[in-house]
Amino acid sequence: MDGVIRFFDILSSLGASVMMPVIITVFALLLGTGFGKAIRAGLMVGVGFVGLNTIIVLLGANLGPAAQQMVQNVGLELNTIDVGWPSAAAIAFGTKVGSLIIPLGIMINLLMLFARATETMIVDIWNYWHFAFTGSLVAILTGSTGWGLFAAAMNMIIVLVIADVTAPLFEEYNGLSGVSLPHGFSGAYAPIAWAVNKVMDHIPIIQSIDVDAGKLEKKLGVFGEPILMGTLIGLGIGALAYGIGDYGRILPLAITMGAVLVLIPKMAQILMEGLTPVSEAAKVFLQKRFSTGRKIYIGLDSAVALGHPVTLAVGLILTPVTILLALVVPGNQFIPFADLSSIPFMLIFVVPICRGNAFRTFVVGLVILSAGLLIATGLAPLYTQAAMETSFQMPEGVKYISSICDGANPLTWTFVTAVNLAGSTGGAAVLGAMSLGLAGWNRYRIGRKE
Repeated sequence: MDGVIRFFDILSSLGASVMMPVIITVFALLLGTGFGKAIRAGLMVGVGFVGLNTIIVLLGANLGPAAQQMVQNVGLELNTIDVGWPSAAAIAFGTKVGSLIIPLGIMINLLMLFARATETMIVDIWNYWHFAFTGSLVAILTGSTGWGLFAAAMNMIIVLVIADVTAPLFEEYNGLSGVSLPHGFSGAYAPIAWAVNKVMDHIPIIQSIDVDAGKLEKKLGVFGEPILMGTLIGLGIGALAYGIGDYGRILPLAITMGAVLVLIPKMAQILMEGLTPVSEAAKVFLQKRFSTGRKIYIGLDSAVALGHPVTLAVGLILTPVTILLALVVPGNQFIPFADLSSIPFMLIFVVPICRGNAFRTFVVGLVILSAGLLIATGLAPLYTQAAMETSFQMPEGVKYISSICDGANPLTWTFVTAVNLAGSTGGAAVLGAMSLGLAGWNRYRIGRKE
């Protein structure tokens, strides 16, 4: 077991752009794909992830300073600092729960596949850190690594069910055929998006508002294209951050935001080109060994769905709005800072659930960001304690740290709150019943579909 843990520790430390090609190549070979095709598939997926990561880093490097300047402009003085998702991932993998999460996660995924309780095979094991993060906070709260691992496992089960149910929506609205997104952060907002969208279905006037990106692009012509939308949004953010006269910083930001909206869909296409032969091989493999009607999705990072124009456009608009919300939401003590570029990831599941409606996506975004600020505030003491236990370098003079990703995660908050209210055993019973109940319902749903 120590050898297995060490192997996965080394693999995950290489990062997604190295780990994913290795996993995809091995997975393709196991499914019977030819050696040449398997190597090409793995490398194409690697190219896609390098491209996506490069663009996301570009987005953060340009949007981050502008967002930080806006924070300073409005004079936010709150006691919880946003340290960003890389810090959250490092903390998650640095705990005892994090050291065991990859072999535990693979075992759970395989058991659910054989039990027909999921249709998703996760190849994106890097993002197991989201489950480890939840488990790490529960472990600190209960003083038990065992309860932390249990929480991480139950969190994973819920996210797998969400991935299965939403996969057809991503196929329809993002063109992601044969892919699901078992992402512990983005997927956590799917239930909220579904609930808020249902409420809007019954509100007069609001129920009839439909801002469709495709229709808007046709009506506006060049002004509705992603490249111009991104450039205009970049101009607006730059003006708010640096002042209207600072063209030296506003114009580069504007061009970069326009480029991001164009380049991310291109990188997603390259990634999908690499995954297509693997998806087809998985289909053939499973048809031979199981039933002809069974469908298995390849579970990937939610970044592959960032290419929808509504996701990025609304995410960029919500960036300055989030800073305003931090000022006005009662009880908030969290300063959105390093992780503001993660806001589009919160909307990835919202867009297909809202059927590509930009207006509804914006409304749901307001709800989840307002709640997220309070969640990040509430989880900050546990987050900070977990950081100290993993020897994380705390910013000087800071009382608490948190992040938008995963500090504002509603699923993590649900798990922590359940344990807080019902104790270790009671919380585990509630969470176990909820997670296993969902798995049972999903098994029934899959059976009926087949």
